[in-house]
Amino acid sequence: MVPENSISKTRVAVLSIIVENTESTDALNRILHEYSSYIIGRMGIPYRLKNIYIICVALDAPQEIISAISGKVGNLSGVSSKTAYSGRQ
Repeated sequence: MVPENSISKTRVAVLSIIVENTESTDALNRILHEYSSYIIGRMGIPYRLKNIYIICVALDAPQEIISAISGKVGNLSGVSSKTAYSGRQ
């Protein structure tokens, strides 16, 4: 849960993640757990035909936290991520 006194200093964003290397799954889940207080919701879709996993994470967090999550996730082997932001602050 995002602290109430900081809600006006946060941004809403969606972090899209594609996992091609399942050996990175444990590390990915550790990162997401570390920042779980900023996660609004999460949806994962296994795409068995291509042997990849597609994950969408909705966030409400300060800009620097969103950047940190995206950077850590994107540095995992066989994992790519992109972030889209809401225009509202």
